Amino acid sequence: MIRGVRGAITVENNEEIEILTATESLVKEMIKSNNIKASDVASVFLSVTDDINAAFPAKVIRIQGDWTYVPVMCMKEIAVPNSLEKCIRIMMHWNTELCQDEIQHIYLEKAIQLRPDLTKQ
Repeated sequence: MIRGVRGAITVENNEEIEILTATESLVKEMIKSNNIKASDVASVFLSVTDDINAAFPAKVIRIQGDWTYVPVMCMKEIAVPNSLEKCIRIMMHWNTELCQDEIQHIYLEKAIQLRPDLTKQ
């Protein structure tokens, strides 16, 4: 069955190295927390807020050795007034036998406020 694994992280600055480093940290934590193998991933969607445009965060996933053939796509988040700024979100579509409540969604930095109910303190 395909399940969605969610994740989000914020950056302080719209700079390529910071965007890529933050995305890598988030992706690695999503993989580690759920024991995800690239061969079980159907696709990955990444979205960024309007204030992030210095890099494609999907680049980090594409360069991981066994993730070469996983389809990834970047897109813009809806610009809702007063929403969280400088945020990178990930939706990973993963083939797993886990139930939805067994999946570990990962929210880091200021993105914790998006889903405190899913964030382990």
